[in-house]
Amino acid sequence: MTDLRQNIPVLVLIGPTAVGKTAISLEIAERWNAEIISGDSMQVYRGMDIGTAKATPEERARIRHHLIDIRDPDEPYSVSDFQKMAREAIADIHSRGKLPFIVGGTGLYIEAACYDFRFTSAGVDHRLREELRRVAETEGPEALFARLRQADPETAERLHPNDVKRVIRALEIHAATGIPLSRHLAGQSRRPLYDLCIICLTMDRQKLYKRIEQRVDQMLEQGLVDEVRALLARGYTRDMVSMQGLGYKEIAEYLEGLCTLEEAVERIKRDTRRFAKRQLSWFRHMRGVHWVDVTDEERMASHLREIHAIIAGMSGTRGEYV
Repeated sequence: MTDLRQNIPVLVLIGPTAVGKTAISLEIAERWNAEIISGDSMQVYRGMDIGTAKATPEERARIRHHLIDIRDPDEPYSVSDFQKMAREAIADIHSRGKLPFIVGGTGLYIEAACYDFRFTSAGVDHRLREELRRVAETEGPEALFARLRQADPETAERLHPNDVKRVIRALEIHAATGIPLSRHLAGQSRRPLYDLCIICLTMDRQKLYKRIEQRVDQMLEQGLVDEVRALLARGYTRDMVSMQGLGYKEIAEYLEGLCTLEEAVERIKRDTRRFAKRQLSWFRHMRGVHWVDVTDEERMASHLREIHAIIAGMSGTRGEYV
């Protein structure tokens, strides 16, 4: 099976949030007869459209997308679920003569799908998990996060303190194996399962931060507050993994009277900037990445020519998908 997979070309487009992946991905997909697999950990949830910056229905009509709107917000979804479903989507897309094209900003998800990535066998310690949950509830997520920072500073660097589920899991793995999650990940095989072409969009840091702030403002104009209000009305609560996503937890706190809208918006912008920094840090450690600087938006045609030239050099695409 692995040998067969290695003959399948897979195109990957990564980059920090707000860098412009969606617009560029549509142009690439049309040029290369591709179908897009969302490599985003939040776009799987139904009813969470604005805050996750999903491709619009019109954009999805233009290019077929996979792994979007496949879970309700109260249903579990893990990196191993993504790994299985993304690999199934790759096989399906390839079988129909299309180019599989993963687009997203969740580095762990993308690496798990594309490489011979195997997850730790450490089981769930329900007693420890409950104890850690109580710490988060009684002392706050920051107290729990402090434990992770001490046990595994490298994993703490890439997680948000409010991502309680993943913080707990990292602490569980450390407790069960005596080895930090970051070392488990570092020991993973980086042998690609496919004929990979990975392109990462980058941008001047200050311009990226400005785009992040503009996008948060745009999300509010598009109705982010009403989207979160509707989710809360359907019974989805702030402590759910889905509702820990950037934008959702902060707006939920505003709607529950825990802060002002201005305070919520400022936290969204601040934490999104920090998230983009963590994304770029992850991508820099990935191997075989072609970096494309898209700072100058007026040169988009030139950026696309550069990207198309990179893809044309991918052995599995030569003449096959044009």
